[in-house]
Amino acid sequence: MKPAGSDELDPLLAEQVAYFRALGLDYEDPAIWGLGGSEVGEALDSFRPNGDVLELACGAGMWTQRLLRHATTVTAVDAAPEMLAVAAARFGDGRVRLVEANLFTWTPDRRYDVVFFAFWLSHVPLGRFESFWSVVADCLEPDGRVFFVDDAYRTPDELIDGASSSTIRRRLDDGTAYRLVKVPQQPRELEARLGRLGWRVTVSSTSGPLFWGAGRLATATWVSRRRSPPRRAPRQRAEARPPWPSRRTGGR
Repeated sequence: MKPAGSDELDPLLAEQVAYFRALGLDYEDPAIWGLGGSEVGEALDSFRPNGDVLELACGAGMWTQRLLRHATTVTAVDAAPEMLAVAAARFGDGRVRLVEANLFTWTPDRRYDVVFFAFWLSHVPLGRFESFWSVVADCLEPDGRVFFVDDAYRTPDELIDGASSSTIRRRLDDGTAYRLVKVPQQPRELEARLGRLGWRVTVSSTSGPLFWGAGRLATATWVSRRRSPPRRAPRQRAEARPPWPSRRTGGR
């Protein structure tokens, strides 16, 4: 069954994917670190995304590098093959698994200790906000955690349908225009909205336009509208190690 409003939203979301595919590495703006990105990076390090981490809308892997400071493995999902090709060239140690998928139709095949996404939530239409967080819940182990970073910044010339609309227009350097979703989430309102869905997430502002959220489900009684993926099998009791080094490399 298609989500409510799917017929109206699908062309807009397809155009949004096309925009990010065309944008490529221009999406990685180093100026972000002077706009509150350094504060977010410090918060992420304090959060310590350990274990098996799922990164949604990973792009070319800018944040994947940061996650690998703590994670054992990272499964990174994105709809743009161009972005994933760059990420594949960056990460070749076996700790990163790249998945090409549309996040509005993708179904997880396992659970993770942490779900992370950067500058993605504002591109999720409000009409799909609840279903998106249902997917996030399906991705997490019972004691799993979530961390995200985003902003609400939109320039006046992007507001083609007015400030009350979440549809904006952005142009590439060559002048090509694309419509996409940009919901100007506000930290306190976002925190309250997540609370109504059963999440206990604290959303914090930086000294710049960025904000981050960190937390977990407030209760284990979340009822998903999607079929839940299988949980990881419990780890078997370790056998005696052989007297030679293992040929398996790393795990993150």
